[in-house]
Amino acid sequence: MLNIQVQGAPNFYQCYEGVLNILQEKIDEQNWQKGILLHGNKSWQAANDFFPNLSTPLTLLPYQGECSTEEVNRISEITVAEHADFIIGVGGGKVMDLAKAVGNENDLSVILIPTLAANCAPWTPLSVFYDGEGNFLHYTIFPKSTYMVLIEPRILLDAPVDYLRAGIGDTLAKWYEADVLSKDISPKPLPLEIALHAAKMCKEVLLKEGEEAISAVYKGHLTSSFVRVIETIILAGGMVGGYGDHYGRIAGAHSIHNGLTYIKETHSYLHGEKVAYGILVQLALENRLDEVEKLLPFYQKLNLPISIKDFGIFNQMKEKIAIIAEEATKPSESIHYMHVSNQKEVINGIYSLEQFISSTLEEKNKEGTV
Repeated sequence: MLNIQVQGAPNFYQCYEGVLNILQEKIDEQNWQKGILLHGNKSWQAANDFFPNLSTPLTLLPYQGECSTEEVNRISEITVAEHADFIIGVGGGKVMDLAKAVGNENDLSVILIPTLAANCAPWTPLSVFYDGEGNFLHYTIFPKSTYMVLIEPRILLDAPVDYLRAGIGDTLAKWYEADVLSKDISPKPLPLEIALHAAKMCKEVLLKEGEEAISAVYKGHLTSSFVRVIETIILAGGMVGGYGDHYGRIAGAHSIHNGLTYIKETHSYLHGEKVAYGILVQLALENRLDEVEKLLPFYQKLNLPISIKDFGIFNQMKEKIAIIAEEATKPSESIHYMHVSNQKEVINGIYSLEQFISSTLEEKNKEGTV
């Protein structure tokens, strides 16, 4: 039997219009006396109009840059000095990860209020760490899940559409990575079956309703498809790793993302955009170019990257692809779980994808379908 550790969900979760109005009640239930509110500047501006007046004192603390060990230490020192007994994180994935890491470091409960639907960071009991230059270092899984996640969908509706698009790309990887990690396991333990069900739901909901959710942002209309998509990204996406453990977390797509972070041209692109491209490279490594072809119309509708050139990588392409492959196949990388272990395999996979994309688009142009 597989040894699967289940950390399926935060202690408390709700998503509806006006959900932040229960915040004081929930703080009072725990008899907390003082908190730290960790935020990004833009994210606090986005959330402030929806945030209730609390009687419990809060110290507002903007984060600085990356989710790094240095930043966790800086925030922890302030948290201790302020005698805070809980932490609220308001922002995107980096703020969520910082709040979780600081909570773990100081054994404090954490409340997360996402302002973006760019990934499942509000749900998962882990933080992804980067260096000061934005290069991926490692991720750490914490022994405790987040105390509370509250989603005010109107905040996410007002967020820049690029983050939702990236969230869709990141969450689409849940199916493809969980599938390759678990396909040879038989019989599958029940927690893994639950994880795979959630992963399949991620794929089905996003392919069916992702475009409508993007349209809702442009129109400023809070639709059922928008709410289903943001909950798919955060809740269903988080359940895949929460129930599947390392069989439901990351594989080739995220390793390719990690390799891309070492190329400066990609630094302006969002995590989920790089993961979305990583899905296609992973499928090329699996010799599943037929699945790449099925995904192409969806990628093109959402303007997700399908080629290395979509990241603005034109000069010294051979050298940069070699760097991506080298970083993606470090000993600690998750790509090894799918039995891809050397740099040359990844290089060949990237070139195979590039050739396939080029020939497919050329053929569609001839047919007049692009």
